[in-house]
Amino acid sequence: MAETLTLEKKVQERLARKKVKYFAHYEPAELEQMEMLYTSTLCEITEDEIVKGRIVSISNKDVTIDVGFKSEGIVSLLEFRDDDDVAVGDEVEVYLENIEDKMGQLILSKKKADVLRIWDKIYDSIENDTIINGKIINRVKGGMTVSLSGVEAFLPGSQIDVKPVRDFDALVGQTMDFRVVKINPVTQNIVVSHKVILEEAYAARREEMLANIKVGMVLEGTVKNITDFGIFVDLGGLDGLVHITDITWGRINHPSEVVDLDQPIKVVVVGFDENTKRVSLGMKQLEAHPWENIEIKYPVGSKARGRIVSITDYGAFVEIEKGIEGLVHISEMSWTQHIKHPSQFVSLNQEVECVILNIDKDHTKLSLSMKRVNEDPWIALSEKYIEASLHKGTVSNITDFGVFVELEPGVDGLVHISDLSWTKKIRHPSELVKKNQELDVKVLKFDVNARRIALGHKQINPDPWDDFEQKYAVGAETPARISQIIEKGVIVILPGDVDGFVPVSHLLQGGVKDIHSSFALGDELPLRVIEFDKENKRIILSALEYFKDKSKEEIEAYLQAHPNEKKEIEDATAELEPQVKSAEKKSGEAK
Repeated sequence: MAETLTLEKKVQERLARKKVKYFAHYEPAELEQMEMLYTSTLCEITEDEIVKGRIVSISNKDVTIDVGFKSEGIVSLLEFRDDDDVAVGDEVEVYLENIEDKMGQLILSKKKADVLRIWDKIYDSIENDTIINGKIINRVKGGMTVSLSGVEAFLPGSQIDVKPVRDFDALVGQTMDFRVVKINPVTQNIVVSHKVILEEAYAARREEMLANIKVGMVLEGTVKNITDFGIFVDLGGLDGLVHITDITWGRINHPSEVVDLDQPIKVVVVGFDENTKRVSLGMKQLEAHPWENIEIKYPVGSKARGRIVSITDYGAFVEIEKGIEGLVHISEMSWTQHIKHPSQFVSLNQEVECVILNIDKDHTKLSLSMKRVNEDPWIALSEKYIEASLHKGTVSNITDFGVFVELEPGVDGLVHISDLSWTKKIRHPSELVKKNQELDVKVLKFDVNARRIALGHKQINPDPWDDFEQKYAVGAETPARISQIIEKGVIVILPGDVDGFVPVSHLLQGGVKDIHSSFALGDELPLRVIEFDKENKRIILSALEYFKDKSKEEIEAYLQAHPNEKKEIEDATAELEPQVKSAEKKSGEAK
């Protein structure tokens, strides 16, 4: 490139140095022709424009650039700080601020040229939808700040990606493509979007995938969202749903137990709706069905270990491997324990060992047993608790119909309420025994098949009713003590600790208005047996029958001890007078 001095001036300087008059050798026409040749090598440039130049030298502070003019321009090296590999010979664009300063040099600026060029790209992006490259420099409220070659723009959080952004800070420092979506001419605020570029690419891929998708295709995708009912998978332009039942052959409570957000996974297309364009995906279908060859892996009678995955009122479900669950019915949990609810015996996620009882492959049902892992202890118990053998046990439970007695850990027998006492009329077992009380029992029946032991407490002693039949025959007289007052009469204790019953109509002549006002617990009554039922263990007595042949003094003493509010004592005596006279007459005749 020519120097910044004119051809004529250069020639004059050369002549002055050499003391030689070269112009004398050239005609004016020749000199004009040479000047024209020199001028033709220079470019026509104007101020306030971007021009191209070539770096001719680089110093510690400046970069010298030749833009094709008579003189060269100098640009501060600081304006090249974003360019890592600036070298002599590189072509660059600079902004021409002034053609010549007082030193005769061009005034150039690379920074201004860069700004003008990027603004050209910015306007071109919003007008023609062109893509512009930028770098995310920091996070701000609502989004990110992006540097477009030095010009800052705002990237809203909703315009970063087609899927939710989980870590905004991780984006800082990343370079990506953007499209300008809004410019405020007054404030020169710029809004950019990366999402619109992705959406266009996704739309194209979506159409391509929809045209080619088929049931059975195996695809790769990324977990986009996790819900209670399944996971949404991004297939790269098309989203699909893997329902929770299609994630794994095994039982899960939530999809997050198997997959994480943004996790790459393989899926198979299990359904496609042409109308709604919805794609149904599956993960478990990539694996063989676990029930294939189940009868070979788990033959009936074999043992298997598993995990309790569900507990119901009627049993517990055990997962012996993913996709294979079996039911342990409540009756198959223990040989000896009486389990009211399976939760008393097992808990969720508990590891248990089971025996395969039955396989229904058609309905994918498996019957299991926990108790059959060990031998039936009732066979050995039947030899220990033979009928008529005597044992001691502890009252473990009391019901309306009897008491359960624990003979040894896990082995209970039932004493029916009718087998608690020979002599007592028991309305509820708690009247006679208490929980945790030690009780002597006799084995009445041992049923191995039904897993039941019938016990008796009263059978510890001989049946006293054979003796009572003689002692309390009809007409026999006996004293008795009131142990209980009920609406229909009183229950009394006879000698021999046997209960008897006195109807209310047999307590006083004419009935009793209020038994409690005439009789009290612990009162001793003179009675006569009017009925004896050995089979039903029942003795009925009467006070009136007792006094039929007794003296007036005995009758009056009884009435005074048990006054009747319904009648005065005199009236009651008058009513009994015929009986008294009859008794006296019989006494005289006897004399």
